[in-house]
Amino acid sequence: MEKTETGSNQGGSMADVQMQFDSRRIKIDQVGVKKIRYPISVKDRNNGSQRTVASVNMYVELPHHHKGTHMSRFIEVLSVHRHSIATSTIPSILMDMKSRLQAEAAHLELTFPFFMEKAAPVTGALGLMEYSCTLAGSQSGEETDLTVTVCVPVTTLCPCSKEISSYGAHNQRGEVSVKVRYKQFFWMEDLIRLVESSASSEVYSLLKRADEKHVTEAAYENPRFVEDVVREVAVKLMADENYTWFSVAAENFESIHNHSAYAFLEYQRPDGPILMDSSDLGPLNGKKR
Repeated sequence: MEKTETGSNQGGSMADVQMQFDSRRIKIDQVGVKKIRYPISVKDRNNGSQRTVASVNMYVELPHHHKGTHMSRFIEVLSVHRHSIATSTIPSILMDMKSRLQAEAAHLELTFPFFMEKAAPVTGALGLMEYSCTLAGSQSGEETDLTVTVCVPVTTLCPCSKEISSYGAHNQRGEVSVKVRYKQFFWMEDLIRLVESSASSEVYSLLKRADEKHVTEAAYENPRFVEDVVREVAVKLMADENYTWFSVAAENFESIHNHSAYAFLEYQRPDGPILMDSSDLGPLNGKKR
């Protein structure tokens, strides 16, 4: 007999098609909903917190014997936790997803713009810089795995161009994406600053003429290939034992070539990754120990 659930539109029971048996018997690793726009609050070192809007992806593992999942239940879970979305509550949200959707594993991603006030290097003129950040959590059994990703715009100046040219060198904006696993709380601002300090120059939202002169000359004195950028970031992350695993990707949007330059590396600390439990810490939480 097929399973039913109470329906309100006809005052009776309706077939639960998603829970019907699927004869193909193939498990699906991730099934769910993507790109839900949702307001969240994130920790801000200078202001305590800042409100932002996240793009949310929610998935569960679908057993081989179920025909489908109940998409509406993902939204129900998000609504229940809407006032307490933080790193410290991610494990309970994932557990709720598994329970409501009768799944063995769950995955949650929150991608959001994070804003930092930044002063121009000479005049001190203030402007807001936007950085794209992602918090992701997965839970299988009792173990929860958390990662934080920051995407940081940078400026790079080509060492080869500087070396072979009589004057000048081509430079361009680039983007560096750093993804980390970690042991305990850290500020996203510190991870962003680590990346910015590894390029030829930082990117600013507001520059006066004196600032432009400084930034241009600073980049010229600090040429970087994409290979240099990922290695510089890696050296700094390896020096901090809080980061148990990381990946670094750098892409230069080349100014004189019809292509981008790209480099990627991944590093696993020898003592292995740290899987979080319900007392995990992170950039949306703000607790320290």
